[in-house]
Amino acid sequence: MTRTLFAGILMIGCGAAFAAESTFKLKQAPGVEQVRANCSACHSIDYIQLNSPFLDRKTWEAEVTKMIKAFGAPVKSEYIAPIVDYLTRNYGKQ
Repeated sequence: MTRTLFAGILMIGCGAAFAAESTFKLKQAPGVEQVRANCSACHSIDYIQLNSPFLDRKTWEAEVTKMIKAFGAPVKSEYIAPIVDYLTRNYGKQ
């Protein structure tokens, strides 16, 4: 009985978390559509804002590469540069 109650509470909590998952809005600039289509397919775009104070161009490149190679993100090669450019210009460490 206790396990069932705990599982129910956990499911309700997770549902609420997914319902309000992304409150962050991407800046409108060249590359935003590639970021929206490719990055948000696997995770909340809130991660961009959370990481932006720490990442410069080199680190954004490493993050995009990690998402593709380590996590299998299906990003077409022609979208990598626009994604990195967008993230660096709009959310890179200055």
